[in-house]
Amino acid sequence: MTPSTPGNLSPDASSVLRLLLPSWRAAPALIGAVSAATALPLAAPQVTRWFVDDAVGGASIRHLTLIAAGYLVLAVAGQAARTVTAWLAGRLAWDGSNRLRERLTGHALHLDLAFHGRHTPGELIERVDGDVVAVADFVVAFLLDVVAGVLLLAGVVVAVLLVDWRIGLALLAYCLVIGYGMARAQRLAVPSAARSRAASAALFGALEERLAGAEDLRANGAGAHTVGRFHQVSAALFRAEHRDARIGTVLLAGTSVAFAAGTAIMLGLAAWTMRSGALTVGTAVLLLQYTMMVRAPFERLIDQIRQYQAALAGVARIAGLLAERPALTPGARSLPDAGPLGLDLDGVGFTYPGDDEQVLSGVRVRLAPGETLGLVGRTGSGKTTLARLVLRLHDPVQGAVRVGGVDLRDAEPRSLRRRVGVVTQDVQLFRASVRDNLTLFRPSPGDERLMEVLGEVGLGAWAASLPGGLDAELPELSAGEAQLLAFARVFLADPGLVVLDEASSRLDPATERQAETAVARLLEGRTGVIIAHRLSSLARVDTIAVLDRGKIVEYGSRAHLAADPHSRFGHLLDLAGVSR
Repeated sequence: MTPSTPGNLSPDASSVLRLLLPSWRAAPALIGAVSAATALPLAAPQVTRWFVDDAVGGASIRHLTLIAAGYLVLAVAGQAARTVTAWLAGRLAWDGSNRLRERLTGHALHLDLAFHGRHTPGELIERVDGDVVAVADFVVAFLLDVVAGVLLLAGVVVAVLLVDWRIGLALLAYCLVIGYGMARAQRLAVPSAARSRAASAALFGALEERLAGAEDLRANGAGAHTVGRFHQVSAALFRAEHRDARIGTVLLAGTSVAFAAGTAIMLGLAAWTMRSGALTVGTAVLLLQYTMMVRAPFERLIDQIRQYQAALAGVARIAGLLAERPALTPGARSLPDAGPLGLDLDGVGFTYPGDDEQVLSGVRVRLAPGETLGLVGRTGSGKTTLARLVLRLHDPVQGAVRVGGVDLRDAEPRSLRRRVGVVTQDVQLFRASVRDNLTLFRPSPGDERLMEVLGEVGLGAWAASLPGGLDAELPELSAGEAQLLAFARVFLADPGLVVLDEASSRLDPATERQAETAVARLLEGRTGVIIAHRLSSLARVDTIAVLDRGKIVEYGSRAHLAADPHSRFGHLLDLAGVSR
């Protein structure tokens, strides 16, 4: 997309701008404030002409003092109108930017994992916040400097035309030349601003990645590489910002020269007209003031040109994000509302986008409601990918995944998230209350139910010891406590199918035994899929599936495979030192 002119805006860019527009209720007040901020300064030179002509004509001091007082009232009222305009514009821009942030955040959260794999969290934060701030700042500047400036320029030209049509036409031609030059300059400046925003997003993304992995980077001596990479992305941002600033400086200097030349021409015309007796001294002063007023809005427009380019670049990037479409289309069928859910993997194959290597091929698994499956295999065999298909974080490229008899491609998303739960080894905790961390910001079922769930997973005493109870901010948790809290979340959701992906891999033996008790309670009356490297955690499963290079190479009941001296699962148990 080329954001240089409004006509080039895509439908998504137009929707971005519509979100920033004020409501119809706020529009009259804003229009009134902008009109007052434009009309009052235009009236001031007329008072000046009156004062000068009356002073030359020998008017009394009292008369001139009254005129000066009127000028002061106009000046104060004009400044007050501009202040009110700034306040209204800022408030409306804040409301609009919040609407835009909500729209972008919701849209990004609905995009699939493939999109989030291509974009770092830091880059998305810059899109959702940094670009929105640039656009919101432009909205304020547009109302204060662009709209009000253009109206003021038009008023000045009309006023000068009414005084002397020849000088008015000269001033109009001068404004047109300056405006054309600014439009041409803007075409050069927009691409540099876009490159600057892109380089800024890359820097934030690199910083986020390095800070998130700071522990591993320091432990493995990768500090020098990290600093070198930071220098590279910082240098790219410096070059983009330097080019952008250089273009802006040249534009500002050229405009200043043009203003000086234009003012000199207008003064010469006024002096020539005075000598011919067509103008009074007061009228000449009026023309001088109007000429100086032309310069002020143009200078404000030049000052805002960087913000203008940043906003256009931001709109283009925001529109690009809104143009992204999820690869997973939502269905309309609801999963069964209660009871355990059966699971059927029917010839499932999967390949990650952009990768030619097939991760899963011909996977067939069938679990009756209430049965539990243990998935084992080497790292990279496809276990986690299979779990993501069951959660419908991806769709298979071959075959079908059915839960409760419903193909997940036809499933309604809310029903799927409510009836299928997951616990992974990486538990996400939030700087919020214990209640919000349990409910994940959904409506609370009541403190009694929450305490009951915490007791089910072994956190009842811990919760009772909190000074503020469930309303206390979540304190620092150990890995074991965080994992048990994740189990409590699933208990609270009461799904019919539970996926446990290495849920106890980071726990010490004592906490692992506590977690196993919680898992046993969690799986009562539910279908379960358990992925585990610690084979001791698969003692209670009904069925085992051994994955190797994306294919199921062994499948059967746990008891049968453990008793078979030649089975792969039995061999894995022997290697792990787990009793058959």
